[in-house]
Amino acid sequence: MRADAKVEGPRQSMSWLHTWASLILGWLLYAIFLTGTLSFFQNEITIWMKPELHQSVPSTSQIQQTQIALNYLQTHHASAGSWNIQLPDSRQNTTLLNIRKIGEDPRARRGGERITIDSATGQVLETRETRGGSFLYRFHFELYGLPRIWARWLVGIATLLMMVAIVSGIITHKKIFKDFFTFRSGKGQRSWLDAHNATAVFALPFHIMITFSGLLLLLFTLMPWGVNQIYDNRGQFLQEQRNAMLREKSTSTEQMRPERQSGEQKRQGRGEARRQKPESKPAVLTDLTPILTEVQTQWKNNPIASINIVAPNTDQAKIEIRALHAASVAHRNIYDTVEYDGITGQNLTAENPQIRNPSIPNGIYNVVTVLHEARGVDLALRWLLFLSGILGTMMVATGLILWCVKRAPQQQKQGYKSFGYRVVEVTNIAAIIGLPIACAAYFYANRFIPTDIEMRLNWEIRTFFSIWLMTFFYAMIRSHRQAWLELLMVASIAFVLLPIVNFMTGGQALWNSILHDQWMIASFDLAMWVLAALFAYAFYKVKKHQDLPIKKGKLPKTTAQENES
Repeated sequence: MRADAKVEGPRQSMSWLHTWASLILGWLLYAIFLTGTLSFFQNEITIWMKPELHQSVPSTSQIQQTQIALNYLQTHHASAGSWNIQLPDSRQNTTLLNIRKIGEDPRARRGGERITIDSATGQVLETRETRGGSFLYRFHFELYGLPRIWARWLVGIATLLMMVAIVSGIITHKKIFKDFFTFRSGKGQRSWLDAHNATAVFALPFHIMITFSGLLLLLFTLMPWGVNQIYDNRGQFLQEQRNAMLREKSTSTEQMRPERQSGEQKRQGRGEARRQKPESKPAVLTDLTPILTEVQTQWKNNPIASINIVAPNTDQAKIEIRALHAASVAHRNIYDTVEYDGITGQNLTAENPQIRNPSIPNGIYNVVTVLHEARGVDLALRWLLFLSGILGTMMVATGLILWCVKRAPQQQKQGYKSFGYRVVEVTNIAAIIGLPIACAAYFYANRFIPTDIEMRLNWEIRTFFSIWLMTFFYAMIRSHRQAWLELLMVASIAFVLLPIVNFMTGGQALWNSILHDQWMIASFDLAMWVLAALFAYAFYKVKKHQDLPIKKGKLPKTTAQENES
């Protein structure tokens, strides 16, 4: 019901819903959007925060990279139970090794000794202790310091409110596409509304996709009851979904091994509970060069991601090779794999393994969640997602600011700012500009905190939250305009200097990283300069902006007659 007692229309009702759905958890949504946007470069952030890795420039030949890794493993871990070699790629410039002892599961997600070596020289690289990009990534959907389940519920509710805000905003804005091409500068509230509309409409498909996929990723947290009724845990459910797409492949594989199948049937007939493995004997590992050449020819533009060698230097050695990219966007976590005999080099996999297409719901889930996480996408698409994330962050920010701008004239008329209005005003500053400054402080702490300090990674995180809290108190003691100007200037300077600090503290200089095609390092530096440019532009606009004069409202008719008399 409106103030004049008239019934509200659908758009008026949606406008109310849009405002409050956005404001209730608007600051949390902003933090989720900002840290999620930075998480599109999660690997790049982690590598940037380990400058000890920057000088590793791998050769373009994966065969040579593999040989360097094998030389190290044969020299230092010849009697290991298994070797796993993760080769460099567009988001990794070093070779990662995982060595497991005899008896350890070679396919377990955790365990083993992890070693990083220079892809060109084979030298072991020791890095500083840091959470890197994983801290921002985890903060994006698990926050920090809260129980995991509570944090995911809170983020899930915020994401649901974001979806409500998007739908209600579309319904409310009847000239949504017309106003997209209109921006009226220097018009106060109208300008902020235009900016909010433009950032919302320009990346509207991204906003819908990222919000919907976020809800899907939290689906089993918010509504686990269906899965829990049938499966013991979520992992079992996801494994069955994966196996459903691999059924045809596994069938073909088994058909290629009739001797193994018949052996198993014989053993079952004899009532054996488990397979008895023969005792392994020393043997020379086959040359991997022809194997890798064959795999590269077969996979063409899909590089090799990892090589897993089980029982190396024994007569039971097996070589498992996995592709870098999934079969398609719709086949989440389904990668081409081949298996070879480690002694003879014989191909033990099916010639033409078939992968079953997922169901429509599963396919939709896979596509949108892969895009949400930017998993396996190329550099151009990653940058597109990053820039779209910036627009989404700006959309939330302009909406929060617009709430204050719309109510500023009323606050000026009454001669003072109400407590609630001031709380929103200060929180806006601490969230919108304070959080980016805290992220920059996190990166600076990575470079200036001594590498030998105990629990170093915790000090990086403490720096993040300490600086963020300081921006809140700073906004409280300064005037609204001055707080915006000063903190925007701090953010601009902080982000523009990060690539320079990287070079001065042992990292790879921007020009060298571009020259050596180390885009995992160059992307971070360039992203920091993009953010610096945005904050510098915001500083310029705030400094140039002058508050509009308050228009005197018309006096009520009775009051006007009394004044005349």
